Amino acid sequence: MRTVTAQTPRSSESQDRVAASENMALVLDGASAFEPVDVSTGLYVDHLAAAIKTRLEQEQDVDLRTVVAGAIRDTANRLGLHPGNSPSSTVSLLRARERHIDLLCLGDSAIYYGADSDEVSMLADTRMSKLGIPEHQAYRERVAAGYGYDSRQRELLAALQREQRKRRNRPGGYWIAEADPDAAFEAMVETVPRKEISWAVLATDGAYSPMLHLGLANWAHLAHGSEAELGNLLDICAAWEKRDDPNGRALPRAKVSDDKALAAVVL
Repeated sequence: MRTVTAQTPRSSESQDRVAASENMALVLDGASAFEPVDVSTGLYVDHLAAAIKTRLEQEQDVDLRTVVAGAIRDTANRLGLHPGNSPSSTVSLLRARERHIDLLCLGDSAIYYGADSDEVSMLADTRMSKLGIPEHQAYRERVAAGYGYDSRQRELLAALQREQRKRRNRPGGYWIAEADPDAAFEAMVETVPRKEISWAVLATDGAYSPMLHLGLANWAHLAHGSEAELGNLLDICAAWEKRDDPNGRALPRAKVSDDKALAAVVL
């Protein structure tokens, strides 16, 4: 298994994280806590990534949801976190076994994958986008209308976060890695026979959204790309956001340019 990773900005300036080993690829997209806490999002995703990687090494055939649940518990205990008052993160995870490839998505990072054919499959968790919160539609409509990222936009996003908080890690809401290990058991998972998958790309929404919009998402090609090629692609997306669409009118989004991370896997 070959894994190539890229992210922009670099991890010291980003809340995204990428990790890989000889049989694992992992992408995290961290988010700040709804209320101020002493633990930074960067520290949270650093510990969560390390905990997932350690548990995968120790529990090679355990269900991925159990692995992630244990990692969330380890992270919460290590950092003294409590549900509802903690940074959070998406988790996109690939594990290669002798006969199968295991995939997991928790939150809106995605996994695109396929075999030698042109067909592309996707594992994604879209539950947050389907909550039907009025502020979600309102902020996107204002950005699309050209109002940009003004004070009213910031008010709408704050109200959206408050409403999302009421639905976080609850039935009928959405599920994310935070401080409650049980959230991991609500992740989207697939186990794919080895003969049906030869490549995969794990991507945060900050990466795949502009890639899809700009027609740059040739996933099978990207899976075989070099670190320089993947990094250049992310730089192109970030430059387009800042230079050509700084108000978000062409591609409505919550900020001018989100953190971006990719893990490209050849099996």
